[in-house]
Amino acid sequence: MAHPLLLPVALTVLFAIPALPALATAVPHAAGPALYGFTVRTIDGADTSLAAWRGKTLLIVNTASRCGFTPQYEALEALYKRYAARGFVVLAFPANNFMAQEPGTDAEIQQFCTTKYATTFPIFAKISVRGRHIAPLYAWLTQQSGFPGAIPWNFAKFLVSPEGRVVARFEPATDPLSKDVTAPLEALLPTE
Repeated sequence: MAHPLLLPVALTVLFAIPALPALATAVPHAAGPALYGFTVRTIDGADTSLAAWRGKTLLIVNTASRCGFTPQYEALEALYKRYAARGFVVLAFPANNFMAQEPGTDAEIQQFCTTKYATTFPIFAKISVRGRHIAPLYAWLTQQSGFPGAIPWNFAKFLVSPEGRVVARFEPATDPLSKDVTAPLEALLPTE
């Protein structure tokens, strides 16, 4: 547990994050095929390889159901519906790393997402996205994808090309429907 005197400092740092640029600088040499080597667990408890989404443009997002950014589920669903026919998929990874804002079980998370936000994109089993128990996918995303740095809060986003290369990283406050996200996303998709 954090020392009580450190909490105001941590919150000050946290609330400074939205001032960061929404889009990180692209790194053209970022490793790609490694992404497809990860096995993840679906919210229903089945293990699946990320290779199932090879050839798709992906937005990988760590989510939480009790966060100020939770309404982004609605924007993520709208983004998914807008571009799904062109090969785009949102992959959501619930995590309870930030002030216990995702305390539910996988079944409760699934019910919340489908009932409150009518989500249809893939949602996976709850994982850790930072710290000692970080999931292997998130260790790779934050250390080897070309966009290093710990996940600062819920709803951080990684844009992945159809070849499996991370091409952009967006801060949690970035609206999924903003041009910061849609412009680079559209550049990766085939024309209609």
